[in-house]
Amino acid sequence: MIVVLSGNPRPHSRTLHLAEEVGAALAERLNQPVPHTIDVAALGTRLLQSGDGVVADALGRLRRASLLVIATPTYKGTYTGVLKVLLDQLPAEGLKDVAAVTVVTAGVRPQADATERHLVELLGELGAVPVTPGLAVVESELANAGTAAAEYVATIADGFESTVRG
Repeated sequence: MIVVLSGNPRPHSRTLHLAEEVGAALAERLNQPVPHTIDVAALGTRLLQSGDGVVADALGRLRRASLLVIATPTYKGTYTGVLKVLLDQLPAEGLKDVAAVTVVTAGVRPQADATERHLVELLGELGAVPVTPGLAVVESELANAGTAAAEYVATIADGFESTVRG
């Protein structure tokens, strides 16, 4: 199961759109069903409510994913706080052996690259297997999300299938 996780606190964001384009391109490439999307903006204050069923369902989907597309805009030089709040609710090794594709958006390339490094470190702490390279997109490229996603998936396709847990 492919899961797309958007860490943008704004609903229906360009980051979400790009992540869904990447997820769809990967699903097509791997001949898998349409990915399930988790948008932290839609979770809202539920993220802070202990034992919330909707958040628990989202965490369960993350843990069962064979492939996770995890996206965030750059905020203050790293991934968003709401993304961290969600991921902090996973247990140690909560994403063990889940292949994880990082998608980062930023105003300029150095910010995107730095945020991607931080996100890869976080995913490593959770036991995920980052797919390299991740996708870092600057704002001027966001208008062509479908093209960026297709080109990215084409660049990682060789050998990618072996990274995804069966």
